[in-house]
Amino acid sequence: MKNEKSGRKQGGLLRSTGIVSLFTMLSRVLGLVRDVVVANVFGAGGGADAFFVAFKIPNFFRRLFAEGAFNQAFVPVLSEYRSQREQVEVRLLISYTMGSLGGVLMVISLMCVVFAPAVTFLFAPGFHDMPEKFDLASDMLRLTFPYLLLISLTAMLGSVLNSYGRFAIPAFTPVLLNLCLIGAALLVSPLMDPPIIALAWGVLAAGVVQLVFQFPFVRQIQLLSVPRWGWSDPGVKRILALMLPAMFGVSVAQINLLLDTVLASFLVDGSVSWLYYSDRLMELPLGVFGIAIATVILPSLSRKHASQSVEAFSQTLDWAVRMVLLIGLPAALALVVLAAPLLVTLFQYGEFSAADVDRASLSLQAYGAGLLGFMLVKVLAPGYFARQDTKTPVKVGIKAMVANMVFNLALIVPLAHVGLALATSLSALLNAFLLWLGLRREGVYQAQP
Repeated sequence: MKNEKSGRKQGGLLRSTGIVSLFTMLSRVLGLVRDVVVANVFGAGGGADAFFVAFKIPNFFRRLFAEGAFNQAFVPVLSEYRSQREQVEVRLLISYTMGSLGGVLMVISLMCVVFAPAVTFLFAPGFHDMPEKFDLASDMLRLTFPYLLLISLTAMLGSVLNSYGRFAIPAFTPVLLNLCLIGAALLVSPLMDPPIIALAWGVLAAGVVQLVFQFPFVRQIQLLSVPRWGWSDPGVKRILALMLPAMFGVSVAQINLLLDTVLASFLVDGSVSWLYYSDRLMELPLGVFGIAIATVILPSLSRKHASQSVEAFSQTLDWAVRMVLLIGLPAALALVVLAAPLLVTLFQYGEFSAADVDRASLSLQAYGAGLLGFMLVKVLAPGYFARQDTKTPVKVGIKAMVANMVFNLALIVPLAHVGLALATSLSALLNAFLLWLGLRREGVYQAQP
């Protein structure tokens, strides 16, 4: 009877993961179409480098605030409110959290728009010696950075929907970003000077569209509230207390990827673009399976921890690890073996040359070697955050960060951009191992027979 109940629960997780994976696959496929279009129209030169930096900066903060720390802090508190409080208190928590998060991010966005050149210099210092490239990146950053505010609020509403079992809508939402960027590249860029600035306008438009798209679905569950400033609210204080350390711990992989961009800005033209396209292909299996599994298990783990179901908690985590191993190993092997054919098939058109394929394939192989580490970090971190333990991932993250810096310095000279990708992969594998070891030692995760 117990095994049947466990099987039904895991079947529910599998169905939910399947829904998220399906829409994530749609989004990633459209993302590849987007990248093919961008590579075909703009190639891998200085203009493309400038856009990828301008897009990567708000995306980094998005993953830090929205997909990373905020989501891991907000979902456990929301799950607790949902199971122990009245509906009106849940609605107030959402209202205060949205108002507080939105207020802070609005100030950050305005500051970064005003001081765009300084932010560009901070994240791509190598561009400073190329004034045209630097100015273009700064101009596009003024358009792309407000995306952080819009997509963070979108991610918050998505977390609410996920916590109520509505996984399909948040998983579908990124499709809208890809459609906006494809439209900008094909339809708007011929009207712009320079043409690539159309992509920055596309990012801004996508932020608005994605946020508005989720409103009616949150309204259906009667949780769409007017944002209110509420830093004094106890629930908001708890979310903030969990969020600050989690901001670093859960986003180590993204910080490492951003460090790659900073160092790559000092390398030859095209280095940022080669790393970008390699990372995009690596993120296909990571997003479709790794992030999808993590998205589904966090609310489940939070509920099991709240009900003190230790065995069920361990079983859910073990199911997630097994799924990652089952899917991640062949996916990593495919990226390493088929790197060049994948890049030729997808990107070698128009302005994207055979030389670009050769260089990007090497960094894709390096990222592929660490795919399993990236995926395991995504599913092991919720094992801590569901228990509202944000300190341990921070300690692990610091170790992985230091290791990445050491690997970068050791590998960038002999291997150039490939060394940066390999360093990130090695640090991700170390991060995953230390997270797994910590869960084992704390007795909350045991591999099932």
